[in-house]
Amino acid sequence: MSDLLWPGDHRAGDLFTDAAVVAAMVRVEHAWLTALAGHRIADLTVPSEADLAALVTPEDLPRLAVGAESGGNPLIPLLKLLRARLRGRNTAAAGWLHKGLTSQDVVDTAIVLCLRDARDRVRADLRSQIGSLSRLAGEHRETRMAGRTLTQHAIPITFGLKAAGWLTGVLDARDQLAAVTFPIQVGGAAGSLAAPTALTGDPGRARELVTTTAERLGLPSREPWHTSRAPVTRIADAFVTCTDAWGRIANDVLVGSRPEVHELIEGAAEGKGGSSAMPNKQNPVHAVLIKRAALAGPPFAALVHVGASAAVDERPDGGWHVEWATLRTLSRRTVVAGAQTAELLAGLRVDTGKMLATLHDARPGIDAEQQSITPGVTPDHPYLGATDEIIDAVLARAAAGPR
Repeated sequence: MSDLLWPGDHRAGDLFTDAAVVAAMVRVEHAWLTALAGHRIADLTVPSEADLAALVTPEDLPRLAVGAESGGNPLIPLLKLLRARLRGRNTAAAGWLHKGLTSQDVVDTAIVLCLRDARDRVRADLRSQIGSLSRLAGEHRETRMAGRTLTQHAIPITFGLKAAGWLTGVLDARDQLAAVTFPIQVGGAAGSLAAPTALTGDPGRARELVTTTAERLGLPSREPWHTSRAPVTRIADAFVTCTDAWGRIANDVLVGSRPEVHELIEGAAEGKGGSSAMPNKQNPVHAVLIKRAALAGPPFAALVHVGASAAVDERPDGGWHVEWATLRTLSRRTVVAGAQTAELLAGLRVDTGKMLATLHDARPGIDAEQQSITPGVTPDHPYLGATDEIIDAVLARAAAGPR
């Protein structure tokens, strides 16, 4: 999967592609079928997950996409295909496939599996970012520069403090992402587990089927959330917390890399940052693309919330459906921005001489607050407050891991 109009989309690879979603739905169906057999509800030889997945080929994907329109979700044509191809190989499995489930059970749980894969990619890039930012904060705790508020010079700070501020945002994103859970969603047609209970003859055994299926998928088990959509709104919010933090870093890099400022420089690479018409340019392209993701992310999370608020009856009519592509786009774009931010920070160059020169040129105005509090103090007297203590606290939090 690639997107010509979202440069960098290739970094997300096969995450949340049509093939990935189909593979996830097959995994859910296989886990449930295995649970039915394991609990002696169904008398059958369960095909391996690989054999079941092999029934669907890449050539089937366009037909499945077209077929999804008829029933309003992609599972219905997938089940038709799987059953047709299983009948000649394993009639019992074809008959028991999906028995006790409903479409939303499989689609929701497959979406959760795709979201978890995207989360794992983002967490890996967050770890890289935390390492780079911890290094910058430590190395530059004494690097003086002009602090700016509302675009204007404010008071002297250090670049180490600025990097610690960037790091704080990334750590907030890390902690929020670590707190997200990815539970199975199985409730049957109306969230009562009526069909699994009828199959097993006992509500407790029906719940055990759900737990066994969740365990096979590596997901926590919980009560049905078919119309209570917090699990998906939370991951959407966590992804946007990430892009918020990265956008804040990108904004500073974009300002700092202006020729008249020249305090920060993106790492160079062959062919990176070029112009089609101006060979003199070296554009901070990663910062530009990261800012783009930060601007685009919040509306997608908001749309997931809108879908959640539109839930009605025992299955939302449209509110559920609007989540799927929205979560896919938000997930892929977050993964792309995470990788770009990790590269940006790993290669970021700091012009300490330019920072000091700008601070010098900003005097005496930039020392006005200090002079108002301690009149007569010399301009070179430190006015850094608790900078070292703040940096140390942020670095300690980074080292401690998620809260």
